[in-house]
Amino acid sequence: MGRFHITLSRRGYHFQDLKTLLAKASPRRSGDELAGIAAESAEERVAAQICLADVPLKTFLNEAVIAYENDEVTRLIIDEHDSVAFEPISSMTVGEFRDWLLSDLADTSALTALAPGLTPEIVAGVCKIMRIQDLVTVSRKCRIITRFRNTIGLQGRISTRLQPNHPTDDLK
Repeated sequence: MGRFHITLSRRGYHFQDLKTLLAKASPRRSGDELAGIAAESAEERVAAQICLADVPLKTFLNEAVIAYENDEVTRLIIDEHDSVAFEPISSMTVGEFRDWLLSDLADTSALTALAPGLTPEIVAGVCKIMRIQDLVTVSRKCRIITRFRNTIGLQGRISTRLQPNHPTDDLK
């Protein structure tokens, strides 16, 4: 039996670990299906999303998706995690974090202060239970301005950056 479980319509869904739960809660993608990690049905995806909403955020810090010993990026993320920045949301579940992000309390300054306390897995987890409208609402609160050859991120302006996905991609 999986560590994370839920019953919907008299059917039990069990997810062995956090990695499996995150994979099954993801929107349908052909790459995930080819890799054999996608939810088998829309109902299983919803079950995973509901289950994910109840996961305490601290779980993401205590259960690495990729083993600490096996991955330099995981080690960097865990070693650089700012527990003081994480403290204001440390008692929340993924669903409570979503609600907080959509509240007026989560303004630009609060999100900026919180950022060092978040891990990519926490961000991915909350994104998996958000609608597109939720993601747009939260992203409007984020202010990240970068300057190099041009300036990206100014309010009220559309900015893009061309980045090929593969060395053989044609920039045109």
